[in-house]
Amino acid sequence: MKLLLKHLALGLAAAASLAVLPLHAQQNNDKPLRIVVPFAPGGAQDVIARYLGAKLTEKLGGSVIVDNKAGAGGILAADAVAKATDSATVLLATGGAITVAPHLQAKLPYDPVHDLAPVALVGDTPMTVAVRTESPYKTLADVLRDAKAKPGQVTYASTGNGTVSHLTGALLAQAGGVNLLHVPYRGAAPALTDLLGGQVALIVTSAASIEPMVASGKARVLGTFSRAALPSLGTPPTVAEATGLAGMDVPVWVGVMAPARMPAASVEKLSAALVEVCNLPETKQRFAQLGAVNTCGGGAALAKVISEDSQRWAKVIKQGGIKVD
Repeated sequence: MKLLLKHLALGLAAAASLAVLPLHAQQNNDKPLRIVVPFAPGGAQDVIARYLGAKLTEKLGGSVIVDNKAGAGGILAADAVAKATDSATVLLATGGAITVAPHLQAKLPYDPVHDLAPVALVGDTPMTVAVRTESPYKTLADVLRDAKAKPGQVTYASTGNGTVSHLTGALLAQAGGVNLLHVPYRGAAPALTDLLGGQVALIVTSAASIEPMVASGKARVLGTFSRAALPSLGTPPTVAEATGLAGMDVPVWVGVMAPARMPAASVEKLSAALVEVCNLPETKQRFAQLGAVNTCGGGAALAKVISEDSQRWAKVIKQGGIKVD
């Protein structure tokens, strides 16, 4: 936070003289702004990055390119940005490499606190807990009651060991005082296939992943790990409403981070532009189509979310004795 405040203070002092220049000119180079995405093309985060890139091109001048660098749960992308030296590279950041990996990996090639600077908070891609339509579970209360009666026998699918999907399911189990059997998959698609086939009882996955199954009548969402209901899913209750448990509002945040060495004035300029884009009515509409919610804020807002998220997952991982291969 001290480093963030220093960046912001310097940025405010310099912003007025730089306001009319495109971002790449402020950075004294001719390179386009590069947004590194830690996922393959086509997913919700990739679409968000490309949308933001197009809007930033309009607002900042100069070109913006999206560079997909998938692998190692986002660590490859975060490391590339942390080590970038061109002052024109930023990361479309999510919790995996920033708030989860530090608690699961003995050693990372970068320090998410000191090597990366928060620029802006732009969205939330909420997690859900769902069942196939034919499931006997009608509510989350049914699930917790059955799980207490049959410890370790009620299964939930996740999108992979050590992912936010896995940890969110673990959080639910820990808060509810039950033992759910975790079944990890390599992504949402195979997990959904087994859910619909009856091989697993529950799935914890993003609203974007489950929405097509809900729309086709193949799945039902029992609860959303969000502060408010999500109309695109048929307005199921939030997990907090469905269970009465506290701490079930779990933002699966999307933000933009820059190398710590990026000039403070450039960070401030980019932050202001991103918040402006995030607040556009069309952004809200576009994000909703992706199962996301626009949650707009500058670097300080993102730093706060990162701090809270890191503390949450540190506790879940420690309590559950969770490890990755």
